[in-house]
Amino acid sequence: MPFDHNPQDPQSPLVTHGMADIEPGLRLHYVTAGQGERTAVLLHGFPQTWWEWHRVIGPLVQNGYRIIAPDYRGAGHSSRPAGGYDKQTMALDLHRLLHEHLGVHDPFVLVGHDIGLMVAHAYARQFRDDVSHLVVMDAPLPGTEVFDRVRTDPRVWHFAFHGARDVAEMLVAGREREYLQAFFAVRNSDPSAIGTHDFDVFVAAYSAPGAMRAGFELYRAFDQDAADNRAALKRDGRLTVPVLAVGGVMSTTGALVEEMMREVAEDVTGAIVPGTAHWIAEENPQAFVDALLTFTEESAR
Repeated sequence: MPFDHNPQDPQSPLVTHGMADIEPGLRLHYVTAGQGERTAVLLHGFPQTWWEWHRVIGPLVQNGYRIIAPDYRGAGHSSRPAGGYDKQTMALDLHRLLHEHLGVHDPFVLVGHDIGLMVAHAYARQFRDDVSHLVVMDAPLPGTEVFDRVRTDPRVWHFAFHGARDVAEMLVAGREREYLQAFFAVRNSDPSAIGTHDFDVFVAAYSAPGAMRAGFELYRAFDQDAADNRAALKRDGRLTVPVLAVGGVMSTTGALVEEMMREVAEDVTGAIVPGTAHWIAEENPQAFVDALLTFTEESAR
């Protein structure tokens, strides 16, 4: 497994790997760590895998959490089906994983970064009683006014490029390393935050057959996601679960995440993580963990 736990990396967490059959043609890979009474579920973004969280898993375990970090549909070791990349369907994947395979029945902290933010929001919408706290990190949410504004920003040109079916695949095929290198480089505040091993993990994952196509399909579902989110907001109103809206200081969307979440949720706390752009969990993992712990402790009082 070329993009798994690296025992030579001192920051590599001690995790247990698992695979779950979710439905015919779909298996999800996940890692777990810790035996704490509280559970935190961590959802990565594009172009990453569960490995995005390797610097925060240990500190969260030390603070009493059981961690579950899946590779969502299409990513990492999980299956890459042809469809199902709308975020409501991906949230259903996660629900089956947690309830039917991992026996998670008590409310948990749900954390989503980038595409994972969109899946986490869809999960909290559909399964409100499952989520004690929602933590969303540095991405625009389809169906919000903020998303519509950000979508026209030239700095998010990749939304349109990824949406060009077949063309994006044709131009990136065989150039995955070069494309991912450019993708990471323009969205960080510290080029050393995602080191050589980290980058190789993601390159190996997205060089696999069908992996980039699956990644692009996440973006091609944005119009459906927007329609789903608007319909859910109109039908059910804003979320009532406590929300921590996290942004990076140098990120395109960092200053907008709190404003965006106030469109869809009632109880929103904003946090800007110093020394970060988009890759918050790698660029300043301790500050992110501190913000999460403070949020969950204060909102539980």
